[in-house]
Amino acid sequence: MNDLVRQHTALSDTDLEWLHLLVSEWQLLSDLSFADLVLWVPTRDGTRYVSVAQMRPNTGPTSYQDDMVGHLVPRGRRPLLDAALDEGRIVREGDPEWREEVPVRVESIPVRREGRVLGVIARNTNLLTVRTPSRLELTYLQSASDLAQMIAAGSFPFPGQQVDMDASPRVGDGLVRLDADGVVQYASPNGLSAYHRLGLASDLVGQHLGGITAELAPSRGPVDEALVKLASGYAPREFEVECTGGVIQLRAIPLKPKGVRIGSLVLLRDVTELRRRERELITKDATIREIHHRVKNNLQTVAALLRLQSRRMDSEQGREALNEAVRRVGSIAIVHETLSQNLDERVEFDEIADRVIAMVAEISPGKVTCRRTGRFGILDAEVATPLAMVLTEVLQNALEHAFGVAESGTVEVSAVRGGSPTETRLLITVQDDGCGLPEGFDPQRTGNLGLQIVRTLVEGELSGTFGMVPAPERGTQVILDIPVSADK
Repeated sequence: MNDLVRQHTALSDTDLEWLHLLVSEWQLLSDLSFADLVLWVPTRDGTRYVSVAQMRPNTGPTSYQDDMVGHLVPRGRRPLLDAALDEGRIVREGDPEWREEVPVRVESIPVRREGRVLGVIARNTNLLTVRTPSRLELTYLQSASDLAQMIAAGSFPFPGQQVDMDASPRVGDGLVRLDADGVVQYASPNGLSAYHRLGLASDLVGQHLGGITAELAPSRGPVDEALVKLASGYAPREFEVECTGGVIQLRAIPLKPKGVRIGSLVLLRDVTELRRRERELITKDATIREIHHRVKNNLQTVAALLRLQSRRMDSEQGREALNEAVRRVGSIAIVHETLSQNLDERVEFDEIADRVIAMVAEISPGKVTCRRTGRFGILDAEVATPLAMVLTEVLQNALEHAFGVAESGTVEVSAVRGGSPTETRLLITVQDDGCGLPEGFDPQRTGNLGLQIVRTLVEGELSGTFGMVPAPERGTQVILDIPVSADK
């Protein structure tokens, strides 16, 4: 729509925003009219119309089998469009058109904003299934007529009331028509059923909807006057009412076809089951986060016990082994701490990497600087946990073996995400400028327990590759290449 309007018309950005607001609302008009809607806007030179949006009804058969968006028609070919645009009024004159042996009634509704007609809505009704209308259909059509007059007058849609049609109630969910005093003139079967779910034992017709809604809603004090006003349809609002029996979502639409409020439409939907499932999901999310929090606490307890045990060790080798275990447990605890703060099982690994680097840097025997470049990005929990351990082992190995007691140097961790559209890979490089690898050293066969852990985790759990080679200038370079899921 943006492209069509900017390419073919002279409408401003504020005019375009008004059209977007209209399109976000016009499913309502289409369903009430049992008709297809096509929005035509005059081109920049005024010689043609371009169709920029289209809507089919959920309540009746379509009169357009093809997509009309992007079509251009010359001015004069459709006289009803010309009349609505030039005269600024709803045009219904003319005989039905025949399209593929289907009679179609065509009407034109001008779209007005601040006194200017921006375009025309062509309302096309399939007459093939026309029958004697019921009370529901008459109410729908009358409400559609009122909305059409409001569009022609520039009073609908309501400014600042952007509606999410996926979440808002629709015509088929339930409809209540009110008079100017808020008294129910008509309630669709679905609308009546929703109020019965709230506890209403009688019919809705003839009742004051605001008063009935306030009586059904649980209240510990006086009747909620705001709820009475909202349910009476005095202002365009969307709200929910929750009772013991259920939850209904309501949307009030004041009707002012001639500038004076003559009543309101209230669309409503029973969302009891939806809200119940949402509460279950919230409870499950909270439970999962609590589990991660407790796992983190337990791991920290284990690390504290290992640390206490290491202080009582007489053997320097045994003390160092326990300290290594403390750091391994600590790297896993960092991941679970991050997961306990998230709503899903995905973590921003850059923060985890920085904390792991800081934790391991504490064992540096000399003045060694550790830094990170690039981004790890968001990773799944099943990738983040082993990767945190791998990063801990590689950094620990570099700090212990690459530098002497009083030596200074640098250890740099870089991360690059890339790959094809079907597979994203994470390339991690840990490079130091220390003494380098011993002659004849084979990281795939030799090495301490830390390198064995790295090989097992990278190749087994992460399905990646692990390499350890001399750095281009000085030192050692560890290269990890692992597949990861794409950022969402």
